Amino acid sequence: KSTISREIAKSFGFIYVDTGAMYRTVGLYVRRRGINPRDDVEVSRVLPDIHIDIKYENGVQRMLLNDEDVTDAIRAHEISAFASDVSAIPEVRSFLLGMQRRFAEIYNVIMDGRDIGTVVLPSATVKIFLTASPEDRAKRRYLELCGKGSDIAYEKVLEDINTRDINDSSRAVAPLKPADDALVVDTTGNTLAQSIELIKRLIEERIKDAL
Repeated sequence: KSTISREIAKSFGFIYVDTGAMYRTVGLYVRRRGINPRDDVEVSRVLPDIHIDIKYENGVQRMLLNDEDVTDAIRAHEISAFASDVSAIPEVRSFLLGMQRRFAEIYNVIMDGRDIGTVVLPSATVKIFLTASPEDRAKRRYLELCGKGSDIAYEKVLEDINTRDINDSSRAVAPLKPADDALVVDTTGNTLAQSIELIKRLIEERIKDAL
């Protein structure tokens, strides 16, 4: 999602906002503090100690945690599970919701996340629910991690993706699901370039219809 969203934002001259990076940042803080990410009481207790900022360098979103650039640190594979767990806590979602909406009020944005069309920006001009088979997504993620020097096994990546999908789809607060008026786009088997072109065309058509 992030690669496609980033390229789409660049092509339209919009700001790219990766909300998943915000949850990863909270997850990183919780992990560093040795807190169980499913302990809603303890996680909620430390939220006032977390200050998140976003800055952009050459169009690339950089994440700051208490003034530390953690853009690379939050992409460690083990942070994915922490991000998924803390995102199920209502207080964490409320903590980040205002920040996410402020960006959309100030800028034209391509916002990437699992509840954007249903919760964060229910009145967005274009809503796209992007999907692909777990095997296809795991392969893409596996190749990305290998390119960064990780020696993780493909089977482990697939297992973690399936687990996260189950957790995100079944959580009580803002579960992963398409908005009623979202365009559901399956990119299984597509190259990156094919997916980008498909999404661009759909956005252009939907914007034209909205005018």
